[in-house]
Amino acid sequence: MSLLLLGYGFYSSANFQEIAAGVAIFLFGMLMLEDGFRLFSGGFLEAVLTRATSSVPRSLAFGLVTTSIMQSSSLVSVITISFLSAGLISLLAGVGIIFGANIGTTTGAWLVAGFGLKVNISAYALPMLAVAIVLAFQKNKYLRGAGLVLGGLGFLFLGIHHMKEGFEAFKDQFDLSRFALTGLIGLVVYTLIGTAATVVMQSSHATMTLIITALAAGQINYENALALAIGANIGTTITAIIGALTANFQGKRLALAHLIFNLVTAGVAMIFISQIRLSVDVVSGWVGIAEDDFTLKLAVFHTIFNTLGVLIMLPLLNPLIAVLARAIEQPAEDLSKPKYLSQAVDEFPETSKVAMRAEVKHLYDNAVEVILHGLNLHRHAIFETRDIAATVKASRKPVEIDVAARYEARIKTLHAAIVEFATRAGAKDIPEDIMQDIYSLRDVAGRIVRAVKSVKHLRRNATRYTERPQGTITELYDQLRTEIARILVEINTLDQAAPEDRSALWLDQERIQVESDARDTNNRIEALIRAQKLSATAATSFLNDSHYAYAAMRDLLGAARAYYIETEEALAEVERILSFEDEELPELVSGKDGMENEAPQ
Repeated sequence: MSLLLLGYGFYSSANFQEIAAGVAIFLFGMLMLEDGFRLFSGGFLEAVLTRATSSVPRSLAFGLVTTSIMQSSSLVSVITISFLSAGLISLLAGVGIIFGANIGTTTGAWLVAGFGLKVNISAYALPMLAVAIVLAFQKNKYLRGAGLVLGGLGFLFLGIHHMKEGFEAFKDQFDLSRFALTGLIGLVVYTLIGTAATVVMQSSHATMTLIITALAAGQINYENALALAIGANIGTTITAIIGALTANFQGKRLALAHLIFNLVTAGVAMIFISQIRLSVDVVSGWVGIAEDDFTLKLAVFHTIFNTLGVLIMLPLLNPLIAVLARAIEQPAEDLSKPKYLSQAVDEFPETSKVAMRAEVKHLYDNAVEVILHGLNLHRHAIFETRDIAATVKASRKPVEIDVAARYEARIKTLHAAIVEFATRAGAKDIPEDIMQDIYSLRDVAGRIVRAVKSVKHLRRNATRYTERPQGTITELYDQLRTEIARILVEINTLDQAAPEDRSALWLDQERIQVESDARDTNNRIEALIRAQKLSATAATSFLNDSHYAYAAMRDLLGAARAYYIETEEALAEVERILSFEDEELPELVSGKDGMENEAPQ
C-alpha cells in the first residue's frame, strides 16, 4: 500500500518526489547515526550506563543526555532493553531512562526549528559526507564509528534541506493547508496521523522534522502541527515494542512502561491543549521567540508537554512498577531453558558478556544439583555441614533421580544455547577482549558439562557400593564422594567471596592434590588387593570410576579458575606468576612426593 501511494505521488508531482527523497535521506542518516554510536559500545557507553543508573534522577539525566547527543530515543530504548534483559540495570532505572529520553528527544525539534530552517545546512552536509566516507573505511572501529556518525549528521542535514525545498515548491502547486481541521476533531485526527507516520518511519525525530518543515512552508497550520507532535510521541513507542519482542519479561515490562508513559503524556496534552498553548506563548515571550515563529513555538510545545508528562509520572513511578509486575508476570522458572540469553542482549558487546556469564552460572547451579544427587548427596546438607566426610558417610539412601534424563533436560540444552550464543556473538563486530571473555566462558561451560558426564558414569557404582556399608570398597567410594563434595563447597565459598578476596593459590593447591591422588590410586588399590581387603572385581570398578571422579574434579577446578579469578587485578597478576600451569603439575607432584619420602619416619 505504501509503495502504491509513493508511486502515485511520484507520478503526480515532482515536488512530492523531493519531499519523499528528503524523508528517505533523513531516515538513512538516522540509521547511519545509530550504527555509528553502536560501534562506540563495548566500552564507554556501557560503563556510563552501569554507573549512571544508581538513582532515578541519574537515570533521567542519562536518558536526557544520551538522547540529546545521539538524537535517537529509539536507540536509547533498545540499549536500555538490552541492559535490562541482561540484568545490568533495574526496571526502575530503565523506566527512568525512558522518561529522560522523552525529554531528550525534544532537542531534535529545537535543532531543526532553530538551526536547520534558518541556515543553509546543505552547504555543511556535503563536506561532512566527504570526510565521513574517508573515516568509514578505516580499520579502527572508533574511526569507522566517527565516520558513520558524521555521515549520519550529513544525511540528516541533506534530508532536512530537501524536505524544506520540497514543501516550499509544493505549496505553489498544491496547498495541504486546505485539509486543516480545527477543534476536537482536528486534534484527534491529526494525532492519529502523527502516530501512524511515526509507526511507519519508526522515528519520532523524522516525523517532527517533517512536521516542522511542513509548518515552515505553510502546508499545515500551527494547531494541527501540535496534534501531529502529540501523535509522534505515541508512535515512537513502536521501536521499544519491537525491541522487546526478543527480550525477557523485564524488557517487555519496560516497553509497556514506555507505552503507558507516552499515552498518559499524550492524553494530558490533548485534555489541557489550551492551557499548554497559553504556557507556550508565555515561555516564548520570555525567551524572545517571535509571536509568528510557529516552528520554534512548536519546539517549545514539544518540550513542555514531554516535561509535564515526566513531572506527572515521577510521583507514580513505584505504583507504575507494581502495575507492570502484575501485567507481565515473571514466568515460572524453567531450569531447562536459558534465563539470560536472548537476541535482545546480544545487541551490545557488554550485555553479551554479562548475559553469557550469568547463563554459565545458571548452568553451573544446575550441574551442582545433578552432580550431588548423582552421588546421593543433597546440596543443603553438604553446603551447611561443618564435617563433609561425616555427612557423606551418613548419606546412604539413594536419591531418586534419572541422571541421564536430568542431564539432557537441564545441562545439555543450556550448553547448546551457550555455544549457539557464543557463535552468534563471534559473527558480530565485538571488541577482541570481550570476544575472548565470551569464548572463555563457553569453554567454562564445556568443563562443567564434562564434569556432569563424568559423574553420570560414576553414578551406578557409587550407589551400589555406598547404599550400605561394605567395608573397604565403601570407604573408597565415600572418599571420592567427599573430595568432589569438598571441591563444590570450596567453589561455593569462592562464589560468595568479594572479587578482590578470591585467590588462585587454593585452586592450584587442589589441582596438585588431585593429580597426586590420581597418580597414587593404582598403588593404593594394589596394596589393598595384596592385603585381601579388596576383591579384584571391586578394584577394577573402582579404578574405572576413580578415573571419572578425578576428571570431574579437574574440570570443576578448571572451570572455577577461569570463571572467578580476575586476571586484570594486580593481585591476580602476581598470583598468575606464582601459580602453576597444567604442564608443570607432574613435576610438582613428583617434587611433593620426593619431599614426603625424605621426611623423617
